[in-house]
Amino acid sequence: MKNTYLCRRSVWLLLVVSAFSMPAVRAGTAADSLKITVTEGTNMATVLSPDQKTIAIDLQGTIWVLPAAGGTARPVTDALGDCRQPAWSPDGNWIVFHAFWDGIYHLWMVNKDGSGKKQLTFGVFDDREPHWSPDGKHLVFSSDRSGNYDIWQLALETGALTQLTRNPANDYNPAFSPDGRQVAFVSERTDSPGLYRIDDTGKEHLLTTSLAKLAAPAWQPDGSQVFYNILTKNQSGLAVVSVATGNSQILTPPTEDVFPFRISWASATDYLYTADGKLKKQSLKQAPAREIAFQATVSLARTTYQRKRYDFDQPAPQPVRGIKGPTVSPDGKQIVFAALGDLWLLTNGVPQPKALTSDVYLEADPAWSPDGTKLAFTSDRQGNMDLWVRDLKTGEDRRLVDLPDDLNFPTWSPDGSRLAFYEGDPRNVWGRGTLNLVDVRTGQVEKYHESVFVPSQPSWSPTGKTITLSALDVYSSRYREGITEILLVTIDGKADGNSDRHVSPVSDRSLGTRGKNGPAWSPNGQFMAYILDGLLWVSPVDALGNFIGPAKRLTNELADSPSWTGDSQRIIYLATDTLKQVFLADGRIETIPMNFTWQIKKPLGQTVIHAGQVFDGRTAAYRKNVDILIEGSRIKAIVPHQAGRAGKLIDASDKTVIPGLFEMHTHQSAMNGEPQGRLWLSYGITSLRETGADPYDALERKEAWASGRRIGPRQFFTGGLTDGSRIYYGLATSIASGAQLELELNRAVRLNFDLIKTYVRMPDPMQKRITAFAHAHGMPVSSHEIYPAMSYEVDAVEHIGGTSRRGYSPKITGMNRSYQDVIQLLAKSGMNITPTASLQGGFYVMAGKDPAFFENRQYKAFYSERFTTSLQAGASQITRINPGYLTNFRNLQNTIKALVAAGAHVTTGTDSPFVPYAMSLHTELQTFVDAGLTPFEALRSATLWAAEAVGVSKDLGSLEPGKLADLVIVTGDPLTTIRDAWNVVSVVKNGEVHTLDDLLKKP
Repeated sequence: MKNTYLCRRSVWLLLVVSAFSMPAVRAGTAADSLKITVTEGTNMATVLSPDQKTIAIDLQGTIWVLPAAGGTARPVTDALGDCRQPAWSPDGNWIVFHAFWDGIYHLWMVNKDGSGKKQLTFGVFDDREPHWSPDGKHLVFSSDRSGNYDIWQLALETGALTQLTRNPANDYNPAFSPDGRQVAFVSERTDSPGLYRIDDTGKEHLLTTSLAKLAAPAWQPDGSQVFYNILTKNQSGLAVVSVATGNSQILTPPTEDVFPFRISWASATDYLYTADGKLKKQSLKQAPAREIAFQATVSLARTTYQRKRYDFDQPAPQPVRGIKGPTVSPDGKQIVFAALGDLWLLTNGVPQPKALTSDVYLEADPAWSPDGTKLAFTSDRQGNMDLWVRDLKTGEDRRLVDLPDDLNFPTWSPDGSRLAFYEGDPRNVWGRGTLNLVDVRTGQVEKYHESVFVPSQPSWSPTGKTITLSALDVYSSRYREGITEILLVTIDGKADGNSDRHVSPVSDRSLGTRGKNGPAWSPNGQFMAYILDGLLWVSPVDALGNFIGPAKRLTNELADSPSWTGDSQRIIYLATDTLKQVFLADGRIETIPMNFTWQIKKPLGQTVIHAGQVFDGRTAAYRKNVDILIEGSRIKAIVPHQAGRAGKLIDASDKTVIPGLFEMHTHQSAMNGEPQGRLWLSYGITSLRETGADPYDALERKEAWASGRRIGPRQFFTGGLTDGSRIYYGLATSIASGAQLELELNRAVRLNFDLIKTYVRMPDPMQKRITAFAHAHGMPVSSHEIYPAMSYEVDAVEHIGGTSRRGYSPKITGMNRSYQDVIQLLAKSGMNITPTASLQGGFYVMAGKDPAFFENRQYKAFYSERFTTSLQAGASQITRINPGYLTNFRNLQNTIKALVAAGAHVTTGTDSPFVPYAMSLHTELQTFVDAGLTPFEALRSATLWAAEAVGVSKDLGSLEPGKLADLVIVTGDPLTTIRDAWNVVSVVKNGEVHTLDDLLKKP
């Protein structure tokens, strides 16, 4: 855990300064700004000034002030700070709040007229939820600077910090008592979670205990009671507890959606709070609350930019970019890597690599034995991803490990007697890995470490007594984000959790993405190689893996997949799209020539589909009894049926033809193997938008599917999640400087990304730079944010719920409700939203309504009973964490219906594999219809609107002459019964016909 307070500005300040100094690259034509008036807020906080004349609110991340009687609000902060939870100073001149300008939540204050903005806390830790002492001399707040969230006090005159609570559980949401002698707060203590108070002697007292989620204590003016928010399965309400007796009660009706922020007192009996999107004033006398009307106007810049152009008919060979895990032989003469589904061997000086395998399955993760005579690798040629060993002298392959779940990242011990590897979980959800060791001679497997969340490829110490890998170290258990550090696991005897040691060459900074980016221990044991800030570094280490000297930077360019030669003198690495080697002695870098290409597979000849009825993706009515004429990969014409046409005939005269479906939000892994592509197509999904992946892993899939080496859909991809100083997922790239960001943006161009996806800890000033760059290169940008992201023209937002750095969402409340601000901002801005309703509960809701839900042919062919058991267990766990997950789902559906009715651009995606690949897209369609959309509106979201959002509607998304032949033949009538969309008979992708029977068969 993090336990050092750095009394300095975070490194993120450098990043933000850099952002403002960069030229704003922009392509397009400016237009007048769009003004949107907001009259409701989703999860906004409010506070009344001491003179009771002015209200402050934190609407969509900006602090606004308005008259206490209501009216027009004006901003006192800019829109880029994600400013939250304001509190007035006792003299009424200042507003304190927490803000995210530099990528860390710090405490700030601003004059009530918007002048004099001042930062109060600094460093790498998050400081939140400030509250002023009655004398105006101190602030209390919550912070994770001690290794979890505790209550801290700041002396405003001196800047001195005092830690008030020290419990190992999280303490947060502090509030001073009216006399300033006590502080109330929420605690997650396992023995008695609930509401506490601490007095001026430091003694803690339990006010009330509750297993529900509590927030925002606020003292009554006479100090007799504490009001707070309580979130249960059926209610987000306002509750009160007596300080003297501990008796508590909920004050608000179950129908009221109370937001989780402090109430603000207008008198001894009247208070302000926020609920149902409104500012409300209530009395202890329990009279009906009075609404305080307000309006706030935001401006959105509107320009156009030229989207990147796609050539789906490219006949010429293209360079292979999906180079996965290049690994150098011990003698330094050869490099083995995975690409196009196979293993390839490149001899230094011979540019053309040689195929070591050649089949329709997926081989990956090659690793040389220390003597260079064998290769370990993973392959699904016998089912799931197993561990294999090839004898390079005889060419014989031996399956060494066959476990129930998929395996990855094998690494040889220094003496070649053992291999370390990971076993995934049954559902391969984001790559959890259980560390195992296998004896190469006997095949005996022994588990050595409990499951780690997305670990990197392991690396052995030369003694064989320690394994090093990169793993997540979180700042607190309240929020999941942390940093990637090096984890050392002892293998001298069977290790347990106590043997783990986190080390890092630099404090409070994340290393490179967890995968194949190190740490890599040198064979001589003297150095550890790793990626930091996107660059390749080495640091000297001792025999135990402790860093013992200054680090040395080896590259000025992006580096991935470092691999040592056996003499520890050179490191081979992937320089974005080129293999290179660096010599440790003098820092010399050489390019390793490679000539390696692939081509798009294109069918020849004419195909005629006689369709009983066709949904073209544009109109809500079918075209009846027509012939779809396909020439090569494109639709030549759609004409009335006529017998005897030339070409291959497909008789769908009693079937329905619809455009190929788009899955707009998914994440994949090589561990899914060859069946992944057939699975997508079997459900009629011919295009994917992968919103976060190891870019080389995603490119391998894209190139293998497009070349026909494996069967699969079209793929539109991005690289890792472009994130801030804290990260969570192994594929997240932690951006620590403006210079690093420019390198990553350059990677997006060189690898030809289809979009850039920013993640939850990316601050707006930097995201604004990303958006300008991406648009200048024709790429759209997506994130989890709506405002101010849409004000600088981020193109899309993922999830109506989903992860938020705030602990609550600006898009949806704890009761799954969204209000006028969200609806109008999305509808009028034109920002595309993929709500992922199946992820938010829709999958399980639809499953509960259909007794035959898991009986369709595709599910039974691709998913095991063990998978289903794991899936159901996962649903139970989610329900325990979020009791209202399913019961409040109708509220989320109401938002989807309201968005479409208001004119918002809504598309279908699911965030699989959190919900099952492919099948979940159909539950998304069913969820949309169950919400009140027509089947036409649901299908349009999964076809034409999806193609428009991706930027390929010229070629895809509807069935029209000249467009690519991506279509699905189904039985039934999906424009009447949306469930019929998964009654797939055949799928045509790029003019190539696949029957369901063929797709369900293992090659």
